[in-house]
Amino acid sequence: MRVRSAAKNSDIVYRDLHKAIVTMELTPGAPVLERKLTEQYGVSRTPVREAVLRLVEDGLVEVAPKSGTFVARIPLSVVREALVARRALEEVTVRAATELSSESQIMQMRAIIQHQQEMADAGDEEAFHQADDKFHASIAAAARYPGIWKMIQQVRIQVERYRRLTLPQNGRMPMVVKEHTAVLDAMAARDADAAVARMNEHLDKLQLDISIFRDLWPDYFAIDPSLDEKLFAGK
Repeated sequence: MRVRSAAKNSDIVYRDLHKAIVTMELTPGAPVLERKLTEQYGVSRTPVREAVLRLVEDGLVEVAPKSGTFVARIPLSVVREALVARRALEEVTVRAATELSSESQIMQMRAIIQHQQEMADAGDEEAFHQADDKFHASIAAAARYPGIWKMIQQVRIQVERYRRLTLPQNGRMPMVVKEHTAVLDAMAARDADAAVARMNEHLDKLQLDISIFRDLWPDYFAIDPSLDEKLFAGK
């Protein structure tokens, strides 16, 4: 019984820290203090250490010898690779959804975009983000490839942290709504090539903006010179 309780405590600590890191509530470089967590959750060190170890494996926490444990910086090489993978996968779902989606599904996606616009107007970044995910998941469902959205979620942990930095930028949320609308308009017109092009433009914006946000928050990102040299050439 005690073992199950310890495992449950570890899961709770892991879940909460994972969410806090991905949503940027805990920013890169922030200390992860074992003693503070044991007091906060009223648990022993064992479940806290187990949770932290899982976060290290996720690439969200790093342990620096003689320095401590910290929220990991966002690895740009991983972000770039994940964006490339997502672009390829969403091209498949958008093309299929354009051909297979029903009028009812198109209307449901328009309702999602409308809700996203309302959340943008309200400045509710978390609800906006959730609606964003729902829109992309709805495309995968309409394409009859719901598993592809699950695959995208598996490779996008670091991308999510980066995306959270982009949303507060002035005009970013309305721009996303406009881009989603362009994708859906092409889908509704049954123009698969145009829908794919609009989706690629939407996703490529994240790729193109990497250098901008890296310059705004240099301490938040980890750069691999051998992989990111071209990205920052001339900077």
